[in-house]
Amino acid sequence: MICTIQRNTTKHQIDLSKPLDISIPLRASEDNVNAWYVDAPTVQPVRFDGWVGSVKEGGDVNFNTISFNPHAHGTHTECVGHITEEVYSINQNLKQFFFYAELITVVPEKMGDDYIISRKQLQSIIGNKKREAIIIRTLPNFNEKLHKQYSHTNPPYLEEAAAVYLCEKGIEHLLIDLPSIDKEKDEGKLLAHNAFWNTTEKIRMQATITEFIFVANSIEDGAYYVNIQIAPFENDAAPSKPILYKILK
Repeated sequence: MICTIQRNTTKHQIDLSKPLDISIPLRASEDNVNAWYVDAPTVQPVRFDGWVGSVKEGGDVNFNTISFNPHAHGTHTECVGHITEEVYSINQNLKQFFFYAELITVVPEKMGDDYIISRKQLQSIIGNKKREAIIIRTLPNFNEKLHKQYSHTNPPYLEEAAAVYLCEKGIEHLLIDLPSIDKEKDEGKLLAHNAFWNTTEKIRMQATITEFIFVANSIEDGAYYVNIQIAPFENDAAPSKPILYKILK
């Protein structure tokens, strides 16, 4: 199915029958991707009064309770409510779902004991391109990202200046294949989150950050449309399923 999308005076065509899923599925397993020092997610059939919510165990339906943390257990999209005292919900702040995006690949730079994505790197790659969303794939890019245990590993992150740059560029949706855009242990400063959402001035309520994506090596860098699909949770973050669509013309 060919769909035409208009952005200002420009029209783009995408093929809705050829989606490129860049989300990581949640599994009830110790092998599920994980961060932030929490246990693995669980999916358990409900049990009460001798009844079990499992057809395999003799129940009439499968009826599971799922326990997980959206920030720790897979692809999720978050709003500024992730770092503010006032409660804001991703379900209330994300009102549009298709965005003109650029997929870029970055090799994080070594800085002391850390690896960072710098402002200079982003400026060099993005240049004068005007996009609504930026999707960052980091190298190396192995399938290990689908089940890696990130706690206490000090993963790469965005330097504050890089997040300031994306804010200045008017990028409203940032997607990345790391558990966070900030340093794992930063004494709660969350410099990149604060910079991207512009919390010291006029908060960018409509802006979102999507973490824990996985972009296969077969997907080439360049312009796409991204459809950010979220579960309708009234929470600062929700599990999400971002989908890329190639631009035909």
